[in-house]
Amino acid sequence: MIDKLYGTARDAVNEVPDGATVAIGGFGGAGMPDELIDALIEHGATDLTVVSNNAGNGETGLAALLKARRVRKLVCSFPRQRDAHVFEALYRAGKIELEVVPQGTLAERLRAAGSGIGAFYTPTGYGTLLAEGKETRVINERGYVLEYPLHVDVALINAAAADRWGNLVYNKTARNFAPVMAMAASQTVAAVARVCELGELDPEAVVTPGIFVSRVVLRDSAAMQANPMHAS
Repeated sequence: MIDKLYGTARDAVNEVPDGATVAIGGFGGAGMPDELIDALIEHGATDLTVVSNNAGNGETGLAALLKARRVRKLVCSFPRQRDAHVFEALYRAGKIELEVVPQGTLAERLRAAGSGIGAFYTPTGYGTLLAEGKETRVINERGYVLEYPLHVDVALINAAAADRWGNLVYNKTARNFAPVMAMAASQTVAAVARVCELGELDPEAVVTPGIFVSRVVLRDSAAMQANPMHAS
């Protein structure tokens, strides 16, 4: 019997090894898997490469993981924002590496990893510092940069609901990077607001099929009430 449900977030992340590449879903606060990140901090994995849309907010979630000095390198689109002071301090002190990837390119690199695409050309970044050292080509009189898939070891994501097979549905913009991160990962851990019986989810509403999901954990209701923006 297939049952991907785990009792606690700590149990769900207990096999993340040191040195892993970890994709963390979320767009700002929307869809950020704070409980899974807290569990990862407790688990103790270090020397991580983190793939995320941004560099964390305040001192919770991804910012807390950075503050705990568990991250060696950050791959993201928006490293600088008003409340990303934890990352900024680490970067200015030379204590963390940064790879900036344009947002659309980041999403497509993840999707390519999950779709078996060997590489792709994009006009984004052509003629800028982001293209330095990369193969470029002019196609139909327009410049392009060759980008490669971004495979990750583990994806930590939030979803609105799941069944025990790992099929996921999302709530509006909390969906953001989660589906492509799940595709790109060798193992995906999803924290959900609700666990449904098999057959309860409308197949037409399922965004991430269970084949891309390894573990599912029910989020703590008190934590969701404390951080409603992250709850979807």
